[in-house]
Amino acid sequence: MALQLPETGYLRLPHILGQEPVTKQQALDNQKAGKGPKRPRPGIPPIIPVSRSTWWNGVKSGRFPSGVKLSGGITVWRIEDIREYLEKSGEVSA
Repeated sequence: MALQLPETGYLRLPHILGQEPVTKQQALDNQKAGKGPKRPRPGIPPIIPVSRSTWWNGVKSGRFPSGVKLSGGITVWRIEDIREYLEKSGEVSA
């Protein structure tokens, strides 16, 4: 796996767990339905392919790195912590 992360910075959860793409048509359908992503977006491949609930349970248990709380609904993770986790878990080589 060729993982290219910046040396420093922060990642939000979709950048760690991945995110499905939303097409223009899906965005229009979501706008009409009043739910879901209302703008088209490209997909993001996962760095750590687990579900959201598995991730949060892993953060709580110490399996995954703790995040930095920026505000009520925004948590980010230091790239250095994610890289360290990947190296220790053997998912990527240093």
